[in-house]
Amino acid sequence: MRLIDSHCHLEYERLVEDQPAVLQRARDAGVTGMLNISTRRSEWDRVIATAEREPDVWASVGIHPHEADAHADLGREALFVAAGHPKVIGIGETGLDYYYDKSDRAVQRDLFRVHIGVARETGLPIIIHTRDAEDDTAAILADEMEQGAFPALIHCFTASADFARKVLDLGVTISLSGIVTFKNATELQAVAKDVPSDRLLVETDSPFLAPVPHRGKPCEPAFVRDTAAFVANLRGVETEELAETTSANFFALFGKAA
Repeated sequence: MRLIDSHCHLEYERLVEDQPAVLQRARDAGVTGMLNISTRRSEWDRVIATAEREPDVWASVGIHPHEADAHADLGREALFVAAGHPKVIGIGETGLDYYYDKSDRAVQRDLFRVHIGVARETGLPIIIHTRDAEDDTAAILADEMEQGAFPALIHCFTASADFARKVLDLGVTISLSGIVTFKNATELQAVAKDVPSDRLLVETDSPFLAPVPHRGKPCEPAFVRDTAAFVANLRGVETEELAETTSANFFALFGKAA
């Protein structure tokens, strides 16, 4: 079985201290690739270094909306240059978070558009975080797509069915995390059943959001197998089929990884 964890944070506390063992447990679980995500400029070098060292790990470069205020002056050039590294396959994570509002909303929107511009220019997918910001996220994506298409992914999808339809209509891919396995995630589970099979990925967002049956533990890439099995059951397919489909979708979206 071939599985890809399309979104993890291998440099974060609770993973980085035991990173070699974390990676080995993932490989033992059938995980054949991991995308190591950055959230602030100071992480880029570490994320890329891990990808250079590990043949089955790739890197992204970007600024999380929580960090937008601290990177308000980050321009296109820094992202564009970093994106040229051979193991950097995505731009992000970036986007909008109006739930915590840790950064000014206007700054978040401006920086989101900077990332989109680099994604369009490089052809690398933009990895989008959105929370309590469905309307603005959808509006920005629609507006930017009109200016020129770019590959995009909503990571850790937890939004409404209406938002799912809007972004799918724009050609965006949806990734499901361990949240989909939670008892109270019935609305998300309904969305997970309906995402077109060629637009679906799975992820851990580790060290956060450990799926059932690992609730309460630090999440790690090996647990993407549990999320894949749950989603496969929801969709009425075998886990192996879901794993193969989402892995193929990953390489179709993140073409540089191939």
